[in-house]
Amino acid sequence: MIEFAKKNNGKMVVFTAPSGAGKTTLVRHLLSKWDIFDFSVSAATRPKRDYETEGKDYYFMSVDQFKNKVKNNEFVEWEEVYENHFYGTLHSEVDRIWNNGKAIIFDIDVIGAMNLKKHYGETCFTVFVKPPSIEILYARLKSRATETPESLAKRIEKVNRELIYENSFDAIIVNDELNIALREAEILVGNFMQNSSASANK
Repeated sequence: MIEFAKKNNGKMVVFTAPSGAGKTTLVRHLLSKWDIFDFSVSAATRPKRDYETEGKDYYFMSVDQFKNKVKNNEFVEWEEVYENHFYGTLHSEVDRIWNNGKAIIFDIDVIGAMNLKKHYGETCFTVFVKPPSIEILYARLKSRATETPESLAKRIEKVNRELIYENSFDAIIVNDELNIALREAEILVGNFMQNSSASANK
């Protein structure tokens, strides 16, 4: 049984991967397993999908709203992933979670993950989720009902760029067998939280 410090504010775990690699499944598993974490909700300017909830999946806003927040330095990190499709992490979201005594868990893209690591250093643990093969990843993306041929082509192009950065992170999980990947995520994150808790208590 893993034991963590009662106060976990000041710590964050970041899961990143190309689309379709399975990072969201791993993050949801850890959130259901441990109540020490709260999920960081990103801001986004893309259209809300029917199954998504404002403030739970994303903070949806217009491009102008997003750009105004950029000018006001309200983001820890942000990126224009596709044309006029901006994503970012708000300072207010980090503060909200840490003020509640929780550790933060992120499910974000590769560039955003690297920017968080640069900003927070050793208090930020980054995990790159890798597909077992490019072919399997492409098949997963093609099976999504949410993709048009144009958006699929953009995602595949982005996947090829993101895979180059896999060695820029603290750990890599190959998501081939889901049960094994879930267990690896538990071990990696559990070790980080125990070690950072021990350091904080010295």
